[in-house]
Amino acid sequence: MIDLRSDTVTKPSKAMLTAMMQAEVGDDVYGEDPTVQELQKKVAKMLGKEAALFVPSGTMANQICLNVLTQPGDEVICEADAHIFHFESGALAKLSGIQVQRLPGQAGLITVEQIEAAVRPGAHYYPRTTVIALENTHNLAGGTILPLETIEQIARFANDNALKMHLDGARLWNAGAASRIALDVFSRFFDSLSMCFSKGLGAPVGSIIAGSQEFITEALRCRKQFGGAMRQVGYLAAAAIYAIDHNFPRLSEDHAKAKAFAEILAESSAISLNTESVMTNIIMFHLPGDFEASKIAVQLQEKGVLVHAMGPRSIRAVTHLDVTRSEVIQAAQIIVKLVQA
Repeated sequence: MIDLRSDTVTKPSKAMLTAMMQAEVGDDVYGEDPTVQELQKKVAKMLGKEAALFVPSGTMANQICLNVLTQPGDEVICEADAHIFHFESGALAKLSGIQVQRLPGQAGLITVEQIEAAVRPGAHYYPRTTVIALENTHNLAGGTILPLETIEQIARFANDNALKMHLDGARLWNAGAASRIALDVFSRFFDSLSMCFSKGLGAPVGSIIAGSQEFITEALRCRKQFGGAMRQVGYLAAAAIYAIDHNFPRLSEDHAKAKAFAEILAESSAISLNTESVMTNIIMFHLPGDFEASKIAVQLQEKGVLVHAMGPRSIRAVTHLDVTRSEVIQAAQIIVKLVQA
């Protein structure tokens, strides 16, 4: 089976498992796990932040950050297809009492002009706009990378208007690898950011958040409140360290596989796909009106290819370290043959 549903389906390599089993551990709730401490210092340095905190999942990472940056009743501005709105089970409302104002974007990008128009006036009967949340790379836009110059414009506006900036950087690793822009260059515009280890980096579990020391001190309390405090978690932190050292440098291979996959699909008149939009490891393609994405996904599974139906006519495929280039090409050919039959 060629599994292109997500880069979350990756499994630890033997070398990663060895690193996990050799990890030195302690009770992290007491702050005594040396491997977790090593990971947190390593990532904070990479991002140019004062401190970082390991957490179980990407959703928890985003939710902790936005909880710390807001008060109940506040409003967060984000792009309409943001992960924090669509795929985190309404956690902003349930856990933090936050509402979201969604702005329509182009390839996952919103502009400073849109944000300026969306910020609420200061009257007491409006919700208080507190945070601008961006996503890089942008999942539903097909793994697109937000331009640095636009991020900088938004950050300047936020600073001038006493707004906070949060980055859902679950796949910021991919943005850095594809753009060759250092991670600390992306991160410097944000008060908080999250990054995931269990996607393209191939670790089994875990995400990390970063910010100022004051922010992380409060995030530590929030992590405990949300049930994310763990004990001898150094085994998982060791996997993350291995992933950074060995799998971060190879992400460009996944991007090349995605491009090869997209180029084959784009040759089909039955598939709508702009190859220029494939910037990293995610491919979003669209089918004509007489096809249903969910049914096509089932038929592809029967032929040995797993993809993810993202809407009535939209399908997502994601390349990763556990699929080879030849498998990716084979999967693309199977898809083309099926929709042209």
